[in-house]
Amino acid sequence: MTTRTTEQTAAATTGNHGIPIISNEKLLQLYITMVKCRALKESVRALYGKRKITGCGGAAVGQEAAIVGVTIDLLPEDTIVSQRRDLIAGIIKEEPLDQILASLFTPTDSHHFDDRLKFAIETSQANKAKKNGKIAVAFLGDHAVSSGSWHKAIKVAGAQQLPILFVCQTDLANAPEILNLQAESCGFPVITVDGSDAIAIYRVATEAIIHARKSNGPTLIECLFESTTAHDPILKMEICLSQNGLIREELKLEADAFTQELNSAIEAAGKP
Repeated sequence: MTTRTTEQTAAATTGNHGIPIISNEKLLQLYITMVKCRALKESVRALYGKRKITGCGGAAVGQEAAIVGVTIDLLPEDTIVSQRRDLIAGIIKEEPLDQILASLFTPTDSHHFDDRLKFAIETSQANKAKKNGKIAVAFLGDHAVSSGSWHKAIKVAGAQQLPILFVCQTDLANAPEILNLQAESCGFPVITVDGSDAIAIYRVATEAIIHARKSNGPTLIECLFESTTAHDPILKMEICLSQNGLIREELKLEADAFTQELNSAIEAAGKP
């Protein structure tokens, strides 16, 4: 497993002539952001288990590579939509923790995902008309891709060549259903990537974002993952950092400091 991971990392971080295409700073940023997202998600899951909140928001534990790899270089004015309220997007946008956590202790957003997907399409149409270079990113899970609104959205996006990325996060066990999307005439690229490989996702997303900003149309990125320790995106990234001599005490200190800040923010947010 380690050998395969090493080969994937080498391919993802090195260009055709052996020239690094992702800086060490970016590798560290990807890693520490995933660690923060994991800490947030685990804290939210603990609150849900204690029935202190009514729902968990955003991607599941183990899916951090997809959302971080795709969104880490987005601009503040870009649009992100997901099936549920997504706390992780707040981490990406470096929003204050108290602001991110406030939604946990308030009623869940009543807007259906179909409405949010429609909003993403309409925003993309407006962005294209204005030629402002802004893009939208829509995250979808296993169930969303079978909905009529999803199929309508990709047809509209393809026909109008909208500046939007669709990111499908699915367990490998459901891959056949998802991969059938490639046979559909949606009119834009469909790229499948290992959902636990943040570096590979980052590379694909970077190209797709540039493609969209240049008004060349949408891209569908299929992030396939397995819910096993061997496919943990954070562990994979730690192997990469270790092989590149980038594991430092500062990383642990930053992660610990974030955890302390998160615990304090959760305690404050839960008080009446």
